[in-house]
Amino acid sequence: MNLSRINNFIFRITPLDKMLFTKHLSVMLKSGIPLDEAVSSIRDQTKNPNFKEVLSDLVKELENGQSFEKSLSRHPKVFDKLYLSLVAVGEKSGKLEENLEYLAGQLRKTYEFNKKVSGAMLYPKLVLTASLIMGGSMALFVLPQLFDLFTSLNVTLPLSTKILLFVANLMKSYGYLIIGGIIVLGIFFTMLIRTNAVKPGWHKVILSFPKFGELNQNMELTNICRNLGIMLKSGLTITTALETQRDATENLVYKDYLERLRVAIEKGKKLSEEMTSQKFKFVPQIVPKMISVGEGTGKLDEVFIYLGDFFEEEVDDATKNLSNTLEPILLLIIGAVVAFMALAIISPIYQLTGGIKR
Repeated sequence: MNLSRINNFIFRITPLDKMLFTKHLSVMLKSGIPLDEAVSSIRDQTKNPNFKEVLSDLVKELENGQSFEKSLSRHPKVFDKLYLSLVAVGEKSGKLEENLEYLAGQLRKTYEFNKKVSGAMLYPKLVLTASLIMGGSMALFVLPQLFDLFTSLNVTLPLSTKILLFVANLMKSYGYLIIGGIIVLGIFFTMLIRTNAVKPGWHKVILSFPKFGELNQNMELTNICRNLGIMLKSGLTITTALETQRDATENLVYKDYLERLRVAIEKGKKLSEEMTSQKFKFVPQIVPKMISVGEGTGKLDEVFIYLGDFFEEEVDDATKNLSNTLEPILLLIIGAVVAFMALAIISPIYQLTGGIKR
């Protein structure tokens, strides 16, 4: 069991695996290769053993006469509801290769989008992680030694040193308990915000943070608008697209928005009308205005795709600015901590050497 879990972690099926599979399958179907042969060919070229196993199961199901959508649905952790919906529509309409091409394009954009966001946040994460590791190591191993040193010195200690000694004494006596308590609190907080009672409020808080809240809003709207545009372009109805995206959206605030819009559409209202009449706090005004244009021109799918690209550009700008803003702030904080510790350590030693010279 443990070896199986380790294997699943090392060879986990990534978004890149799914994107390449979808793209290659689309190209092969356009070339006239039968579906089961195309999947079998991709399976033979796949190096990921877990994904190869999934594709082997798909080939088996297809050879037994199952539909492609039905075969894919056996692996919900790999192929989500959005993927299944577009495949199902493609099979029914006879345009499976076109829908797979739409899917491949959407998966590529999502993959590149997530990669850009992760890359922009990499430097701040590395600096914070290194600072926490170094700070924790000094608190556990260095400060307790300083406590014994300075308490043996027969000099009047400055305030900075007294503060440092207080922290050193605290860490000497309760260091492991304090570090352990912080870790336990972090785990408890993580578990707490995942509970049904706290999760909705926490998702609102995430969207309300200064700077970070707007970044999270734009990231959510990028995926929602782009997915809705792809689904409408592929032939799904607006109600099915909203329902599918609702199930795919993790943030409960936007999940509620999508459900309210779906109910309004079923009652005969327009999307723009519902979004204008009701309060959608975390949706910018450009969205209902552009949707109104799309509804009027009959090009709602293109409007959603445009909005997805628009919010992606907003995320690009925000991550660049955020990274540039965080870098000097982090450096100032780290510099201030280092300067304080240096002053607290050097001052009493300087006083002691000065007294010896006199």
